[in-house]
Amino acid sequence: MNRFLSHATNRIDAKGRVSVPSAFRAVFSDGGVRELYCFQDFVFPAISVGGPELLDRFEKQMAAEDPFSDAASQMSLLVHGGGVFVKLDPEGRLMVTDFIRDFTGISTDVTFVGRGDHFQLWEPQAFARAQAEAREGRKSRGLRPE
Repeated sequence: MNRFLSHATNRIDAKGRVSVPSAFRAVFSDGGVRELYCFQDFVFPAISVGGPELLDRFEKQMAAEDPFSDAASQMSLLVHGGGVFVKLDPEGRLMVTDFIRDFTGISTDVTFVGRGDHFQLWEPQAFARAQAEAREGRKSRGLRPE
């Protein structure tokens, strides 16, 4: 498996850690990823999590811009200013820090959402609402997955 698919909700333990779903950990393990890049999503109240290649992808986009342009500056504010590196502990748990809690509203549970080449951390009810809105938006436009 080389993609992050599906979603799962796990409870944060008394020490502020949450177990990353085993299927998601397997993607990192298969790729030899030890350090995770996390950033505040550009659209949703979610933290996006991927390997270092995710940050590399954004930095390549920025490098294609004039380094003094508004676009490059804004991207850096989001990608660098809204990002951190984290590591999973030996049991595959992630520390749910204030960086995560403050941006997402997560308190007791975390919903892990596969997004193909990365996954996201969501407050469970916020994810349910966003997914329902996405489904309804596609339905109202007569769109279906093909």
